[in-house]
Amino acid sequence: MRKMVSDLGHCMVCGRSRPHIHHVFFGTANRAKSEKYKLIVPLCYEHHLGNYSPHRNKEFDLKLKRMAQEYFESTYGNREDFRKEFGKSYL
Repeated sequence: MRKMVSDLGHCMVCGRSRPHIHHVFFGTANRAKSEKYKLIVPLCYEHHLGNYSPHRNKEFDLKLKRMAQEYFESTYGNREDFRKEFGKSYL
């Protein structure tokens, strides 16, 4: 099965090895959906939990959510299917 990113072994921002796996849509229910649809990305510690991480930087968080939605729509269904799963559209 395709993944949102092809290399989970390196941070998608800086290329550092041994990254954390970030679930683009977090929270209990959405974390499971992120895993189900492979909406996960590799981020080093700084890019996962630091000042420029999706947890602290709304612009970066929105960029990842848009990437994930585009991937979902190209792989699993249309925009309405995405809205049904995740509650809203980010595009």
